[in-house]
Amino acid sequence: MRIVTTMIAAGAMAAASLLPMQAAADAKIYAYPTSVNYCPAGLQPVTIAGVICCGVPNQSVTYQQVMAHPAPVRKQVKKRHYRAPAPKANCPIGTKGCTFD
Repeated sequence: MRIVTTMIAAGAMAAASLLPMQAAADAKIYAYPTSVNYCPAGLQPVTIAGVICCGVPNQSVTYQQVMAHPAPVRKQVKKRHYRAPAPKANCPIGTKGCTFD
């Protein structure tokens, strides 16, 4: 019984160790535009989550190009200000004073 428990625990630890690798495979790696390359052969400067390091990009554009998209221009609409109607006086005959609704 202990062997089965040990095997299940080992399998769970192996599966847990693969999760960060899978998340890293989905990360967007952008090429970093530069005139010099101090990276080892086969690698180039890239940005991963804002950090510049050596690697192979998996995106066809740079991070600066992605962030430089033009923002949509919103039309400025003239705001109309409405005044609330004045309260009407209620002055019934035979009572002292008036009330406002």
